[in-house]
Amino acid sequence: MEIKRTQAVLDAFKKFVIKQARTRLTKGKKNVSKDLYNSLKGDVKASENSFRVEFIMEDYGVFIDKGVSGKDKKYDTPYSFRDKKPPAEPLAKWAKARNIRLRDESGKFKKGNYTTIGHILANSIFKKGIKPSLFFTIPFQQGFKKLPEELAKSYALDVEDFLAYTLKEDRLR
Repeated sequence: MEIKRTQAVLDAFKKFVIKQARTRLTKGKKNVSKDLYNSLKGDVKASENSFRVEFIMEDYGVFIDKGVSGKDKKYDTPYSFRDKKPPAEPLAKWAKARNIRLRDESGKFKKGNYTTIGHILANSIFKKGIKPSLFFTIPFQQGFKKLPEELAKSYALDVEDFLAYTLKEDRLR
């Protein structure tokens, strides 16, 4: 049994979620290296017995989406920093890409390289955590709200086509 309409509805859902998630990443200024943006992909498998929609992204994307509670500041998230700080090296690269520099109280640049900035950022994130951005969760929920009705209609039409084809084949025998 071919389920073209069901496949099309699930493909549209996948494309909607990825497009909206990428837009939210860009508008949320969380797209410095474009690694997370470019890693957002999806896969749809629809057969007569099951449907599967899978989304793929860089591992750290889950933490950007859901957030991470810090030692001093808590968020409604399953993730938290307990005793291990985030790695300083990627944060140093992030700071360099954004041209973040150290300044003293009067606003003048002060000594310190990007490695130092990476450690300062790691300490700050360890204490304050990462605020949830929901760049993926919100588009997924929005798309999913529309999905059940569209999916039921498309599957019913696919089954109707299958039955019409089967009955036609039976008459020809």
